[in-house]
Amino acid sequence: MQAHTPDSGDYFVPAPSRWPMVGAVALFLLGLGAALAVNRIAPGMWLLAAGAAVLVWMLVGWFGDVIRESVGGRYSGQVDQSFRWGMSWFIFSEVMFFGAFFGALFYVRAIALPDLSGQVTGQWLWPDFRAAWPASTGPLTADDYTPMEAWGLPALNTLILLSSGATVTVAHWAMLAGQRRRLVLALGATVALGLTFLCLQAWEYHHAFSSLNLTLGSGAYGMTFYMLTGFHGLHVLLGSVMLLVVWLRVLRGHFDADHHFAFEAAAWYWHFVDVVWLMLFVFVYWL
Repeated sequence: MQAHTPDSGDYFVPAPSRWPMVGAVALFLLGLGAALAVNRIAPGMWLLAAGAAVLVWMLVGWFGDVIRESVGGRYSGQVDQSFRWGMSWFIFSEVMFFGAFFGALFYVRAIALPDLSGQVTGQWLWPDFRAAWPASTGPLTADDYTPMEAWGLPALNTLILLSSGATVTVAHWAMLAGQRRRLVLALGATVALGLTFLCLQAWEYHHAFSSLNLTLGSGAYGMTFYMLTGFHGLHVLLGSVMLLVVWLRVLRGHFDADHHFAFEAAAWYWHFVDVVWLMLFVFVYWL
């Protein structure tokens, strides 16, 4: 079954949907559950689990409706253009999201850290502190920690993620050329590489906690390390799920060389994830 755009240039207006309300309920449960869980109030974890379950139900149902509309030929070229603009602005918002965290990292390294060991602050508040990044100790850091080395699991994960960017590009070429077998293999390899990346990152975190004493409480380095790599890992997980759904749709014959924006959107997102990781590897692990 292949998706085809209608001949009419009319803009498709979907029927009223319950999914926005379901999503609002899911976010309410997640927010309330998180607030209670942080304060160690008993229902917190149960509300978090319920919120996550409702959110998954909403995503499956809402995207299922969109897929059925697309396969049913309800979308015109104008709708396709709207989808492209929407995905572009979504990725732009993600750029701003990571830009804020990279900005915090650069501020700490270039401004705050030198100021702590400057003539005024260093002399009067912390005279024994010396500016060095990544610092093994800090003015308010209770325990020593060891920074994460770049040329181990992080370098291997870089190779894996760059390879996944190549395989998703091969899958796109196969889509345009109508090479179904090559498309299935290359896209499946991309999903496998993304999941491998996540497994290795979990191993890296275990090593950081157990062997390096590196935690969120390990000064500015520990905070920026886990915030940047953790949120990136979340994006890799989301991208892997998106590509997995696209792969399953490929197996069902939902796309052809002319109509495959869902694949393109997932590929755009995956390339964005690749670029963010390269910046992470350079500025968090290497330099």
